[in-house]
Amino acid sequence: MKHLSKIVLATLLVFGFTSVKAQDANNPWAVGIGTNAVDFYPTGEDAPLGGFFDEYFNTGDHWNVLPAVSKLTVSRFIGSGFVAELGGSINQIDQYGDRSISDLSYYSVDASLDYSLRAILNDGWFDPVIGVGGGYTWIGDQEGETISNLDAATLNGKLGFNFWLSENVAFTLESKYKHVFETETASHFQHAGGIKFVFGGTDTDGDGIYDKDDECPETAGLPEFNGCPDTDGDGIEDREDACPNEAGLAEFDGCPDTDGDGVADPDDECPETAGLAELNGCPDADGDGVRDDEDDCPEEAGPAENDGCPWPDTDGDGILDKDDDCPEVAGVAASNGCPEPTAEVIKELNQYSKTVLFDLNKATIRKGSEEALNSIVEIMKEYPQTIFHIEGHTDSTGSDKYNLKLSKERAASVEKWLEEHGVPSNRLTSEGYGESQPIATNNTAAGRQDNRRVEISLDKDKEMKDKSGDKKMK
Repeated sequence: MKHLSKIVLATLLVFGFTSVKAQDANNPWAVGIGTNAVDFYPTGEDAPLGGFFDEYFNTGDHWNVLPAVSKLTVSRFIGSGFVAELGGSINQIDQYGDRSISDLSYYSVDASLDYSLRAILNDGWFDPVIGVGGGYTWIGDQEGETISNLDAATLNGKLGFNFWLSENVAFTLESKYKHVFETETASHFQHAGGIKFVFGGTDTDGDGIYDKDDECPETAGLPEFNGCPDTDGDGIEDREDACPNEAGLAEFDGCPDTDGDGVADPDDECPETAGLAELNGCPDADGDGVRDDEDDCPEEAGPAENDGCPWPDTDGDGILDKDDDCPEVAGVAASNGCPEPTAEVIKELNQYSKTVLFDLNKATIRKGSEEALNSIVEIMKEYPQTIFHIEGHTDSTGSDKYNLKLSKERAASVEKWLEEHGVPSNRLTSEGYGESQPIATNNTAAGRQDNRRVEISLDKDKEMKDKSGDKKMK
């Protein structure tokens, strides 16, 4: 007996600081300690026993109470509310029914199968228990040197209550009826009260959620996430959080949107500055579709091919430099921004062209004409987008058919000479008109001389073409 208190104290120290839950599959084991009272009176009709349940609560006249820790139990949860329990108790019997006797020793070992009604009552703190089982009881009487022992097997029925003070500690009360079939020992009630400690669950990560119910058993987590962690505390468990170390929003799978532009930081190339989704979260102040950090002119709208800047018009002719073949000289759209020759220039060209001479009845250019032709080339080069038309004309001498053929050949000869000396072929056209466009009378030698001529004009109705006929430009 004197060592029993030490055992109880050690048990309290071990289990009192163990964080476990009420006895269930997670915490299958329980240890109980307490005191017990034995009552032989209200169990039958034969003296010295009263009727069944007579004076059941007459503690002063009939209860035998040992004022110390006098009962220990060990139990294990089986499942579906059933618990198997093994217990032992000691007592001293001074009241045997309605008679007083002298210090009988009382020992018992009992086993029972108990059923908890706690689940039916919504798992609250109040836990009624019913049980059935059996045991063995020893009652000893010593008179001098003679010891007489009364022992018998018992059939037990139990009604008890667990009052859960915390997740792992309960205050217990129970009343157990022990029926004895042998006449030497009387049937009796044994009442008990004490404390029960539950334990035995496995919680690998120590988060208070046992591995059986823990979806992340090796990482400490939270009950609301079935034991899984939420490292950044944003209410999204790490398994579903694309940014588990940064608090974020559910709409972005747990990632933050620092600048509040609707683009999550991992997808935002400018996370500190509000921008546009189509530009990966970067701003476009001038709305030209070029993000500011790549826009050389962030305050002026301009195309991406010009790095976000508006195209310049250096010569101020209304044609942007990118489309202007002569960006530093004002021109016209028809010549891609290049200037067109004036009437004075055309007049000058024709003054030179009048001095171009041909062999008689031939399209061969005489050598003396080269100086005039070179002057024509130099003038044409000053207008790189202008299309010049070479016209061949004859007098009325000869047939119309012959004159037309000769005028075409002479115009073509001039065109070929100009091409060979630096004027692109796509900037030249030629045609012969025979005797159809005289500028003087064909009745005099002087008039016929004037009519035999090459003229240069602007060809505004045709596109410049290369030799293969591919369109080049207008």
